[in-house]
Amino acid sequence: MKFVDEAYIDIAAGDGGNGCVSFRHEKYKEFGGPNGGDGGRGGHVFAIADVNLNTLVDFRFSRRHEAKRGQHGLGSDMFGAAGDDIILKMPVGTIITDAETGDVLFELLTPGEVITIAKGGDGGFGNMRFKSAINRAPRQKTPGWPGEKRSLKLELKVLADVGLLGMPNAGKSTLISAISNARPKIADYPFTTLHPNLGVVRVGPEQSFVVADVPGLIEGASDGAGLGHQFLRHLQRTRLLLQIVDVAPFDDGVDPVAQAKAIVAELKKYDKALYDKPRWLVLNKLDMIPADERAALVADFVKRFKYKGPVFEISALTREGCEPLIKEIYKHIKAQQVAEQPPEYIDPRFAEPTP
Repeated sequence: MKFVDEAYIDIAAGDGGNGCVSFRHEKYKEFGGPNGGDGGRGGHVFAIADVNLNTLVDFRFSRRHEAKRGQHGLGSDMFGAAGDDIILKMPVGTIITDAETGDVLFELLTPGEVITIAKGGDGGFGNMRFKSAINRAPRQKTPGWPGEKRSLKLELKVLADVGLLGMPNAGKSTLISAISNARPKIADYPFTTLHPNLGVVRVGPEQSFVVADVPGLIEGASDGAGLGHQFLRHLQRTRLLLQIVDVAPFDDGVDPVAQAKAIVAELKKYDKALYDKPRWLVLNKLDMIPADERAALVADFVKRFKYKGPVFEISALTREGCEPLIKEIYKHIKAQQVAEQPPEYIDPRFAEPTP
């Protein structure tokens, strides 16, 4: 399936049905009075967050979505039926923006969440609504109200706890396939990953987190080099970034420290908030380095990179060092989740007295 993380759609809720002018006509009932019913409301347009979807490709080829209008009112006190609603299924993490003003209208962050993105118009009043002691035979009615119409931009930002960041061929796809059941494409040429991949990492019983692998970032991405910044949006909702560095590049002229600094610079250009997220350094492909040279290489890299955060030495191919890494990631994410939870409310009537 083609990965699409941006789409434009036009939606229109249904118009309300018109009210009816009618009078009761029965044998021997020459003054039956007004009995024109109201029109039905127009159909609403809803959006629901569906966990089974991970792309907006359905909206790339179906742009216009219209709900049914309400039925007109009828005689004999019959109100018109409401128009049928329509429900648009969208991936969790979709941002709905007004395409004309750029204002963010809604965000679908909870699986199963339902929001109303366009309300149907109310039905018009029939003449039975206008009867009174001085207006015994009203002939007034009102038309139905128009439904809301909008042009929307849909933008998908995947929901993940951890984001993998690094140059092309740094081993990000190999790592996510080693620690989760995700099976991204892996090859020996740059830009193998063309769209984000998600993987669920199982640490233990009822202990897991989600990892997002995005296409590699290169120097000059802010100017359109490589795949640019178009996929960095998927890292904005993560709790932790792992900067994957290939410490054993095939080309001897490539400096891993310079590449790592270029990644950090591009990240800062794109989004300061994303740059300020917790970022751990993961040195990959250590299986290519002799065991007696690894310590010196890692120490030299950290010193030149001027990095003071957590450093992990792994080989995604052989899974060496992956187990300690995922355990530390889970501890970090769990601590953040606990810190974000509101304090438990204790009714003072039942609280234990303090000494």
